[in-house]
Amino acid sequence: MTAPAGVLITRPRPAADATGALVAARGFAPVIAPALVIRSRPIRLESVPAAIAVTSGNALAGLPAGLHAVPVFAVGDATAAKARAAGFSEVTSAGADAAALAALIARAAPPGPLLLAVGEGQGAALERSLRARGRAVDRQVLYAAQPADALPAEAVAAVRAGRVRFALFFSAETARAFVRLAATDAVEQALGAVTACAIGRSAVMALEPIRWREIRLADHPNQEAMLALLQ
Repeated sequence: MTAPAGVLITRPRPAADATGALVAARGFAPVIAPALVIRSRPIRLESVPAAIAVTSGNALAGLPAGLHAVPVFAVGDATAAKARAAGFSEVTSAGADAAALAALIARAAPPGPLLLAVGEGQGAALERSLRARGRAVDRQVLYAAQPADALPAEAVAAVRAGRVRFALFFSAETARAFVRLAATDAVEQALGAVTACAIGRSAVMALEPIRWREIRLADHPNQEAMLALLQ
């Protein structure tokens, strides 16, 4: 019996493991290869916010249980699902990107100070957009995504052996980190047989230094659209 085609999953853990389960359910063999490592940072709150905006599920670990009753507005459905699983009782998804999130908050968030939970180097444009709409915003960096020291040995072996057919990239930052790691681990040549799947155009551009079999762009910036590229 032919072994299932491998799918390289480059997003950080634990998100990589959750995506791996979905990939396996579609009949592929997940190959976990995080290009980034998430480091949480402590939150500093002087008062309870009226609402919380979350641009990534990685920020949720930094939000204390005392905020679980505060309405959460998430950038997409996957982040919203993680917020519910973390214990937040009132969660609304923008279902798209930061622009959609800003519009959702302007339309549906209760009045009062907004906590914007983001990663290092993220959220500045969203903060400006919200402030331009008259919103008081407290932007807090609750995690940093740092490049991994190396790709897992199992992933490198799978790529070199030709067992990987697809590679998933959920951010430009992940793509850039992977390109550097691929050069370090000398797997670039083997990636010529792999189709890269990118969540956005910035990720596509970050992947271009490597000669892939093909680079595919998701129709929408979400996990469902990414998984749809596996065909």
